[in-house]
Amino acid sequence: MVATIVIVMSFAIFLSIVSTNLDMLQDVCVADLASMKVNGFPYKVAFNEMDFFYDGLAKPGLPNNTLGSLVTRTNVKKIPGLNTLDLSLARGDFAPFGLIAPHTHPQATEIVFVLYGELYARFITTTNVLVAKTIKAGKIFVFFRVFGPLPNERPKHSQLPGAPAIVITLFAVEPTMPNDVLAKALQIDAKEVEMIKAKLAPKS
Repeated sequence: MVATIVIVMSFAIFLSIVSTNLDMLQDVCVADLASMKVNGFPYKVAFNEMDFFYDGLAKPGLPNNTLGSLVTRTNVKKIPGLNTLDLSLARGDFAPFGLIAPHTHPQATEIVFVLYGELYARFITTTNVLVAKTIKAGKIFVFFRVFGPLPNERPKHSQLPGAPAIVITLFAVEPTMPNDVLAKALQIDAKEVEMIKAKLAPKS
């Protein structure tokens, strides 16, 4: 069975901290994609319903690649009405045993909603703890902004940025990451995974 998930990313947590106005000063601020982009999009005065509409996530993606997954993303470039709302949306389609490559969301909180099938969701904390759970249809799972699906990295603008090592995060996490997952995600052999884990194991 092919699993389908809906991913909602919100940047509001970070942006609300640095913003002096937590609420918008006008109803909408539809992006003018035709204008020059300087640290964001200017808004246009004339807009219509199509600036708030997008049907690109209705059609299932075909996850027939090496990782067995396909993520279809939408953001302000596809929905101009999202401008200044600090939201983006994505759809993920997975073949059986498919996965998304290790990545971070240092400026986004991610909420995963499973539409069909089931998904094994996981993230690694900055203290090298693996948090994982199988999510079935109709359920959600949250990836915190400062964590993110494998591996994690704190935002560089923090006064306490941290410096987690990517290799240690992936290969020396507790509980341990399954060898087949790492092998497929990194496109290496399972024996190579074992060898790396052995080298990074704590010395007695």
